Amino acid sequence: MSDYTTLAQRYIDVWNETDADKRRALVGEVFTPEATYTDPLGAVRGADGVDGFIAGAQQQFAGLEFQLGGAVDGHHDQARFTWHLGVPGSDEPLAIGFDVVVIEDGRIAQVLGFLDKMPG
Repeated sequence: MSDYTTLAQRYIDVWNETDADKRRALVGEVFTPEATYTDPLGAVRGADGVDGFIAGAQQQFAGLEFQLGGAVDGHHDQARFTWHLGVPGSDEPLAIGFDVVVIEDGRIAQVLGFLDKMPG
């Protein structure tokens, strides 16, 4: 598993962690303190902003789970990957997205997210 894949999986793990204290600790491990996150649904900065954005998404999509949607592609200090959101164990995702991350010192400094499929 490449370092890019490991970091992308840790990113997915943050999105799936529903215990607020554990999720906040993971955000501190995976993201830089001033990380930015931007997708069509919002834009936030810093660990508190990222954590709050993820908490809001978890409330909106309670019971659903994120997973990597395929191989992670990376070079230099950036990586891109597709993710799926759906019912655990289901073959058909309810949402599909594509994220590009910029990496600093092994942690995510910036996320640029795109939504390819959202629930109706």
